[in-house]
Amino acid sequence: MNNLHIKYRYIMLLGFFVVLGACSEDTIEQEFFGSLRGSVISEINGEALENARITTSPSTTTVFTDGQGNFSIPNIPVDSYSVNAEFDGFENGFEGVEIISNQESVVAFELGLVDDSLDAPDAPVLLLPEDGADDLESEVMFEWEIPESLAETLIFDIEIRNSFTNEITNFQVENDSILTVSDLDLGATYFWQVAVSDGENSPVLSTISEFSTLAFPSNPFLFVTTEGSNNVIFSGGGEGDGDDSTVDEDLFQLTNPATNSFRPKRNSIAQKIAFLRTVGGETHLFTMDLTGENVDQVTENIPVAGFRQEELDFAWGPNGDYLLYPSFNVLYRINMDGTGSTPLYTTTDGSFISEVAIQEFDEDLLLLKTNNIEGYEVRVFTFRLSTTTEEVIVLEGGSGAVSGIDITANGDEILYARDVSGSENPNYRQFESRIFIFNIGTTNASMLDTIVVTGENDLDPSYSPNEGSVIYTRASNTTNAIPTVFRFTLQSTNGNSVDQLFTASNMPNWD
Repeated sequence: MNNLHIKYRYIMLLGFFVVLGACSEDTIEQEFFGSLRGSVISEINGEALENARITTSPSTTTVFTDGQGNFSIPNIPVDSYSVNAEFDGFENGFEGVEIISNQESVVAFELGLVDDSLDAPDAPVLLLPEDGADDLESEVMFEWEIPESLAETLIFDIEIRNSFTNEITNFQVENDSILTVSDLDLGATYFWQVAVSDGENSPVLSTISEFSTLAFPSNPFLFVTTEGSNNVIFSGGGEGDGDDSTVDEDLFQLTNPATNSFRPKRNSIAQKIAFLRTVGGETHLFTMDLTGENVDQVTENIPVAGFRQEELDFAWGPNGDYLLYPSFNVLYRINMDGTGSTPLYTTTDGSFISEVAIQEFDEDLLLLKTNNIEGYEVRVFTFRLSTTTEEVIVLEGGSGAVSGIDITANGDEILYARDVSGSENPNYRQFESRIFIFNIGTTNASMLDTIVVTGENDLDPSYSPNEGSVIYTRASNTTNAIPTVFRFTLQSTNGNSVDQLFTASNMPNWD
C-alpha cells in the first residue's frame, strides 16, 4: 500500500444554451482576469533599466519596461505565474506571483551585473517535480542537474514558497542534486528555485518551477494496515458503494511507518482523530488533525494497558472534549489536551478492562468489556456512573473471546463479536467469531448473517454513523492471517448486504 497517488480533477461544466427556430447557436464561456505591474532596477546603483524584457510562465504577453523601468500586463487569466526579467549584461530575475480576479498584482526586480571574467557555474536545471505537476503528496522529492564546475564544492540553496501562505522554506545541499521534503501543506501551490554557489562567484539562480499538492480527501473510513513491524493508519473512501465494485478507494496515509500507530477513532465535533501509539514499552493515547498533522500526545503518566496491546480500545466523549481509556483494572477519563486525568471505575475482582463505549445521548451510561489476564472470562455490561451500578448484563459466564463492543445512540441495542467455538487457548486464537446484536428490551441476542464461512472470523464490529450498517474486520482463523475490512448493511433491500471495503486492513472506524 506504498506509493499511493490520489487524483482529483475539478471540472467546471459551463452551460450551452440552444435557441430553436431562426436563432443561431452560441457558446458562452466565462473567464476571470487580473493584471500585473512591476519595475526593474539595477542592483548596483538602483537605476531603472529601460527595455528589460518581461515574460511569464505560463505564457501571456511579452512586454518591455519604459524609461522609468516600469511595466504592466493587463487582462491576465487568473492563475499562478513565474515572471522573468531579462536585460543584457545583467543576470535574469525570476519572481512568483498569483493573479487574482479584478485585482492588480505587483512584482519588483533588482538585477545584478553578469561578471563575464569569472567562470561561474551554469544555472541549475530543475528536473523534479516537473513544472506544473499537480496532485503530489505531502512528501515531495526535488531533483536538479549539477552544473559543470572546476570548484571542489558546490552549495545548492533551495527555496520553496507556499503561494497561499507566502511561507518560504529554505534548504541547503552540498554537492548533491536530490532533496526530499515532508509535511507540505495539502491543497497548496508551491514555487521552488535552486541557487548554486562555488564560493567565489555570486550565486547563480535556476528558473522558478511550480507544483501543487493534492487536496485532502474527505474520506469516511479509518483503518490500520501493517508495514514492516509497525501499524500505519490510513483513511479511505467508498461510503456510497453498495455492490462491492470498488475496493481500496481513495487511500490516504495518515501516520508514518516509523511509528506503531493503531486503533484510530474520529470525532466529527472535535475534528480530530484519536489513536494509540507505542512509546518505548508503553501504549499511549494521541490525537491528530484529520489530515494527519498536528500530532499531540494525550496520556503520559498513566498508559493504556491491559490484556494484549492490540485488544485494547478507548472511546471519545460524544462532544469530543474528553477520552475514556483502560489501564489494567481502572477506567480513566482524560481531557483531550491531556489535563484532568480522573479514575471513573475500578473492577472489584481485579479483572482487566479492555474496551469501553459511551451512549451518545446519555454520557452517564457506559458499556464495558472486562476479562481475565488471559483475555477470557469475559463480561460485557452497562454501568451507570452516577449510581455506580451495573444496569444490563450482556454477556457473563460464557467461554471464548469477545471483541468490538458498541452501543446505539438511544441505548436500545448493543453490538459485539463472540467466538462461538468457545475455545480458550494460550495463544488467544479464535476459530469462529460471529457478530451479534443484543436487544436491551428483550435481552435477546441475534447473530447477523454476514455470509461468513467456516474457517473465518468476523471481529471488531462497530455501527456506522446512521446505525444502518456495521463495519468490521474479517480474517481467516489461521495464525498471521491477513485481515480485510467489510461493511454489512442492516435490513438491506438490494440483495447484497456484504461489501468489501479495504484489503490487508483491520481496526476500522466510521464516524
